Amino acid sequence: MAENYRILVVDDDFSIVHILETACRQAGYQVLTAHDGEEACRLVEAESPQLIIMDVMMPQCNGILATVRIRENHNIPILMLSAKAEGSDRVLGLEAGADDYLVKPFYQQELLARVRALLRRYDDLGSIREARGEEQIAVGDVILDTAAKQLIVRGEPVRLTATEYKILQMLMSHPGRVFSAEEIYERVWESDAYAVENTVMVHISRIREKLELNPKKPEYLKVVWGIGYVFEAP
Repeated sequence: MAENYRILVVDDDFSIVHILETACRQAGYQVLTAHDGEEACRLVEAESPQLIIMDVMMPQCNGILATVRIRENHNIPILMLSAKAEGSDRVLGLEAGADDYLVKPFYQQELLARVRALLRRYDDLGSIREARGEEQIAVGDVILDTAAKQLIVRGEPVRLTATEYKILQMLMSHPGRVFSAEEIYERVWESDAYAVENTVMVHISRIREKLELNPKKPEYLKVVWGIGYVFEAP
């Protein structure tokens, strides 16, 4: 139920915060608000929200820096907002740890659809409700424990965001199969794929940093140029 989820809305524009807060409350969500990154980081620790809607450009501590700090200890889904449509700005947000990205202005229906998809993904990761069932997916010395929602690499646990987990689960469930960026996006983000190559690429790069000994020469998560991505044993 929507009322079981608490969303943190972060923007230095009070009118934007009011619009987002109203839309989320009307959809049944509980809402916390902050107006800069420092306040957002404090609320994450004090209130444990299940999702963050984070503006990029803010005083004191902007959305990029706040996301980096939050990602040090939390896998909360983060939907980043920005008035800039440039690809470099989008990539910066994703590299910082954001799960998804919307450019202002946006339709309220699209915002709420992204929120619902992110919460479903986070729920699947088991961070909100307890996981059910027991299963492990093993490829070489990489193990994805789908009961504990835990990645084990060479015997060591590795922290994943909900988006990274869903991508890895899909790829590791079909070792040797090549998935296009569009197919990955449509399955994981649950949205139509349009110009999504950079978004998927950034998430793949973040996963490589966590599981490969040398991310620049990956053994497991490889690109098939012009086609897509594949996970296979070395």
